Amino acid sequence: MPEVDVVCFGETMAMFAAQQTGDLAQVQTFAQRIAGADSNVAIGLSRLGLRVRWLSRVGNDALGRFVLDTLRREGLDCSHVAVDARHPTGFQLKSRCDDGSDPLVEYFRAGSAASHLSSQDLDPRLLSARHLHATGIVPALSRSCRALSHSLVERMREAGASVSFDPNLRPSLWPDRQTTVREINALAIKAHWVLPGLEEGRVLTGQNTPQQIAAFYLDHGVERVMIKLGAAGAYYRDATGDGLVPPVPVNQVVDTVGAGDAFAVGVISALLDGLSLDAALARGNWCGSRAVQSPGDMEGLPLRHELESHNLRASA
Repeated sequence: MPEVDVVCFGETMAMFAAQQTGDLAQVQTFAQRIAGADSNVAIGLSRLGLRVRWLSRVGNDALGRFVLDTLRREGLDCSHVAVDARHPTGFQLKSRCDDGSDPLVEYFRAGSAASHLSSQDLDPRLLSARHLHATGIVPALSRSCRALSHSLVERMREAGASVSFDPNLRPSLWPDRQTTVREINALAIKAHWVLPGLEEGRVLTGQNTPQQIAAFYLDHGVERVMIKLGAAGAYYRDATGDGLVPPVPVNQVVDTVGAGDAFAVGVISALLDGLSLDAALARGNWCGSRAVQSPGDMEGLPLRHELESHNLRASA
């Protein structure tokens, strides 16, 4: 059995979350947390009992120590996180919204330690995992991060691991839409499983419906496509067929940030458990529903025993 189940990589930022609503400039109190789509998924998979190794860089500063301490408490193997003496840990400010609207996030990540990740950080010991999760955020951070993303995906595939990819479009990190589409798709078509949101899929493929978006990626060699449809649930398609899985109703939306990451946690963990695509998307929808009912980016991610208590099978 491999020493590690999943490898995730990317940037974890420190986050200062406003404790009052209103303009960030007027907020007096912030809570210190962490943020980052890639590490959200890593934490979620760890909470579900998977052994997760995290590849990243942090600055040699207080925020870097806070990030590392938090990730280790979540059970991540951080032995492949480098402490960078020359570049700082990125951070963000996040507004508070109690009405279910999207919060305002201001980023301070340019030139961060994680943006200096490169193929030189690819230790061969990472390749022993059975699965790799990648996103479209890392290749947007820098040329060296883009090279690392391609190298890691290619080498993990060569080693026999499965690879999942979430586009996680961040237009502000790319110079223009054409570059975004070209670079994200170049990485996406190297994955086995692709998990876009509906609007992301429309941007990346030029297609409109979930069926057309999924067909685009299947035609390029992807094995399974799972599309997030928000309040409409989720759609899947592979070579054997397709289906629509209904959403999980929620009483109140508290914070939408991290919902897509939670969906990825549910789907990836279920497929690694050997469940069907129907069951995987049901778990993904449930994890996403928990995320939107909790403040913070990853605070609502469930523990393993909660799968059983909500009639979600823990394994095939």
